[in-house]
Amino acid sequence: MFEFESNNLYAHAHACLMEADPVNKVALTNNCVALWLGGDLLRDSYPIEVIMSPGHPQKPELVPPRDLPRRSIQTSQGHAALVHSICHIEFNAINLAWDAVYRFHDMPDEYYRDWMKVAKEEAYHFSLLSQHLKTLGYEYGDFPAHNGLWEAALNTAHDPLIRMALVPRVLEARGLDVTPGIIEKLKNINDQQAVEILDIIHRDEVGHVEIGSRWFLYLCEQRNLPMEATFRKLLDEYMYGSIRGPLNRESRLKAGFSEAELDYLEGTG
Repeated sequence: MFEFESNNLYAHAHACLMEADPVNKVALTNNCVALWLGGDLLRDSYPIEVIMSPGHPQKPELVPPRDLPRRSIQTSQGHAALVHSICHIEFNAINLAWDAVYRFHDMPDEYYRDWMKVAKEEAYHFSLLSQHLKTLGYEYGDFPAHNGLWEAALNTAHDPLIRMALVPRVLEARGLDVTPGIIEKLKNINDQQAVEILDIIHRDEVGHVEIGSRWFLYLCEQRNLPMEATFRKLLDEYMYGSIRGPLNRESRLKAGFSEAELDYLEGTG
């Protein structure tokens, strides 16, 4: 595992971000969060670099989303591939959370506390899923995956307001919409362990999206920008205004969306 004596928060965040071994990434994440909560890390100056690819293992093979094979969950391989795809999302989410810490240096301390909490919870989710995958006869890396989440990080690396709007409030929020349906599929094939894991993930992800909403609102207020109109503008500019429904309105409202925003996303407002 990568070790160093720096007490710089951003250096530790960078180390977590660039660690390739999943087990070590989880351990570094937990250690860094403990150091921060213990008051052992400082927000000293640290260089910010463009990271084209964060640390990840040689496998899974990363391919365009269109090249991912479609498999039936009714088969053992399809079942495992579904669990693997969620596991891969959680691994990427660890990197996204650490990049939010590493990249944006002029935020209040509470911002870093929030995103380290997210990193630790995403690491926990990844660990739960990777262990469950082993009970199905597979390892993380055994199926191909795509890199869409990190591409979103690159596209929003220049501005924390845009990052908060589009990564937690668009990409991660889609998990709030689709997870209940995935849980039902897993119930139908009697994978109770995966159902319990996804219940944990869904509960935590509501909080993660709410953190994104809260800091998006903070940045809008800092810049005297209207939150809802700014969100619509960024959707049109970066996501072409397209969010496929249906939406989980109950979870999204808990996560900081307004009724007007949800009406707009559903095309009714």
